[in-house]
Amino acid sequence: MRRARGDELPSGDDARRGARSRARAEAVEAPCGVGTASDLLGRRWVLAILWASSEAGAVRFNEFKQALETIPPRTLAARLQELEEAGILERRVLDTRPPRVEYRLTDFGRRIGKVAAGLLSA
Repeated sequence: MRRARGDELPSGDDARRGARSRARAEAVEAPCGVGTASDLLGRRWVLAILWASSEAGAVRFNEFKQALETIPPRTLAARLQELEEAGILERRVLDTRPPRVEYRLTDFGRRIGKVAAGLLSA
């Protein structure tokens, strides 16, 4: 089978660089806690949400919006959901009229918050 022009296989240094790049990409894509945590914590607004949660205890959506003045509501909702799915925030629906929702840091979330605070102060 003949290869089309430009379809040559890499050789020498190019092949080694390609293998290293693939290995790095696979390591980043691996479902490990460090990669997942760093991806989530690196997203815009996540550290600010953690800070607001640690300062206030139970926080409602509008309280987050007031504390983080310029965060778009859709972004806030998405980040809260991501943090809840990661086990960092707990979402609690209160049995009131109208229904209210509060967010609190879980034990895991408090530990993550301490680590993040340590990194930011270093």
